[in-house]
Amino acid sequence: MRIPQSGAQVIRLFLAQAIYWSCAIIGVILNAVAGLRLAGTAELATLPLGLLALGYLASVQPLARLMQRHGRRRGFMLGALAGIAAGLAAALAVQRHSFVLFNLSMLVFGIYQASAMFYRFAAVEAVSRAFQGRAAAWVVGGGVLAALCAPQLAALSQGALPTPYVASYLLLATLAALGLLVVAGLAGASGGAVSQGASVRTSYRELLGRAPVRVAIVTTAVGHGLMILVMNATPLAMHDYGMSLQASADVIRWHVLGMFLPAFVAGPLIDRLGDRAVAIIGAVALATSAAVALNGDGHGAFLVSSCLLGMAWNLMLVAGTTLLGSGHGASERASAQGLMELANGGAATAMSFASGALIASVGWSAVNLGMLPLVLLVLVMQLRGGLARPRAVA
Repeated sequence: MRIPQSGAQVIRLFLAQAIYWSCAIIGVILNAVAGLRLAGTAELATLPLGLLALGYLASVQPLARLMQRHGRRRGFMLGALAGIAAGLAAALAVQRHSFVLFNLSMLVFGIYQASAMFYRFAAVEAVSRAFQGRAAAWVVGGGVLAALCAPQLAALSQGALPTPYVASYLLLATLAALGLLVVAGLAGASGGAVSQGASVRTSYRELLGRAPVRVAIVTTAVGHGLMILVMNATPLAMHDYGMSLQASADVIRWHVLGMFLPAFVAGPLIDRLGDRAVAIIGAVALATSAAVALNGDGHGAFLVSSCLLGMAWNLMLVAGTTLLGSGHGASERASAQGLMELANGGAATAMSFASGALIASVGWSAVNLGMLPLVLLVLVMQLRGGLARPRAVA
């Protein structure tokens, strides 16, 4: 895929995304297992993941306002600093066997996650409309590097020190420090991808009254929330079926490849076919993921289902991101983007808190079956809306 205009900024955002997702993947593989070890009960194993999502939810709006006023770089640097602090605190918590401190570390990591979710918006703002789909997809696709490296790093580092998982969280802090160096090199306030500007505080009610904004937010919130639910539940479900941590790392690797490889196709598709068509393809992929999980409980079924889950998330996120831009002006950027991430964060928080309890109570099959009504909602809204705006072809 050809690098869009303002290529240097987009490439730097691509690298920042790769580093963030390396940290996130290490957390996905280890957080529930480490939480189970520290808490001693499956019902509380995913509480740290829920608090991570809560930290993300609480910091989205403040970060959006900060970046609107002072530029993207400052918000991105703040997020990376939070990632460093979270990794160090998590390592200390595991060393001291403190479930409380581990939960607090994940709450702080949510700030890093929230800042990283704005990387794709910064890429869209850096290019002309004809390249927006590709710019967003290129940055989201940074996770491919993370998918290739992070699962193996998590598996190798877990036993590198006498106390399991301590080295993994120290590695997470080191990666976040590298991410800080990358985002610190972004252009200043006058640079396109990190520009600041006057902000108009538009009410959420008014924004949601606009069909493109409403449909975009529902699409990304459903895709993100269901991805978080199933992704967090997958290591626990595989553990219940007697599979090893290495098997879980393998499945998560393919899940993350599914999350990011389609970005290099999704961008050009959006620029040519429109947002709605790509969002519908993503929703169908999400339903197919649930169907595969419902029809098998072996390693292969987990792998295929998780890969499709990642693909669905990618297509729905990129399509929703570009669709959102057609429903607001530049001065409303903080309000609209903040609302989208608030909805994504709310969905992620609810699903993160629920995943461990749902696996323990109703089981893996019921979790996947419960996805289908929300997928149907997205399909109905997209099909009824006819909202794909015309796009220039490069």
